[in-house]
Amino acid sequence: MRLRQLNIQFKALSDKTRRKILEILKEGDLTAGEIAERFEISKPSITHHLNLLYQADLVDRERQGQYIYYTLNTSVLQEVMVWLMGFLNNNEEEVFDE
Repeated sequence: MRLRQLNIQFKALSDKTRRKILEILKEGDLTAGEIAERFEISKPSITHHLNLLYQADLVDRERQGQYIYYTLNTSVLQEVMVWLMGFLNNNEEEVFDE
């Protein structure tokens, strides 16, 4: 795992709104509008959060007609967990590239 990408992922995960969006996407794919309906913040703010999650590879997006659907990217979350588990297992192997 690349250190730079890991830093982007941790930055994305550091915000409670973005963590809540990930929780919501565990239920299934949703549009930005459907996600925004669950928050009391502006739609442009939700779009900003979704863009940061997308840049961190924590969500995928796919256009279907006039809508963009967001999906949880569990494989990246698994990679982050493997990296974290390395600390619990006292694994001295480096699991990312500089």
